Amino acid sequence: MIRLLAPLALLLIQAPAPMPAVLAYRFDEVRHSVLRWPGGDPRQEVKAAPGDPASAGDIVKTGWWGHAVISVPARASRFEVYPSTQVRLAGGEPGVLIILEQGRLKAIFDALAGPPVERRVAVPGALLAVRGTRYGVAVDKAGTSTLVVFKGVVEVIPSAAHTATVFVKAGEWSTFGPGLMPKVLPMPGHGFGEKGWEQGMHPGSMGMGTMTPGGTMPAGMPPGSMPGPMH
Repeated sequence: MIRLLAPLALLLIQAPAPMPAVLAYRFDEVRHSVLRWPGGDPRQEVKAAPGDPASAGDIVKTGWWGHAVISVPARASRFEVYPSTQVRLAGGEPGVLIILEQGRLKAIFDALAGPPVERRVAVPGALLAVRGTRYGVAVDKAGTSTLVVFKGVVEVIPSAAHTATVFVKAGEWSTFGPGLMPKVLPMPGHGFGEKGWEQGMHPGSMGMGTMTPGGTMPAGMPPGSMPGPMH
């Protein structure tokens, strides 16, 4: 019996670990110009349409009026991608569902039916980890991120060594980026909230009209004329 069990034990030890499940992405909503680069290859560019599938490694770019909602059903997660934004689906780090390279997105995480899993968003110089949260984040051309939390708590995990993790709660906002330590501030008054952020308002520039992700008014664009959220 021992002689029979020994080879079986050796096979079990040498058996490769199961490969992680490949996450499926889906375009739930699309408005105006939204392009997808399969595998990140611009030569394979296709125009996205509602209901289209997408895969890890794809790059999604929205035009000036482009708008999309991308869901990850297996992770009960949705990402509303605003105009003039570029994202990459999934990343090399565990738990990363989407990478915001430049522009704006709103992340919505619903309750998971199964065991808890990491659901993270990557931005330049940091990871954003959540537990049932709703927030907006913008990345400007310099790679500086502005995070506004509408519900729950977001853990900002800087990639720089010896930089402490910070927690941003609902009603707070934070700025951070490569070489920029996270700074947490209370949300400004004057009725600023999720609706204001959806319209392009920057919490650090209240009273200055509608803002772009970098905090500057588009040339020739009057306040309040930026494309609004998609419903």
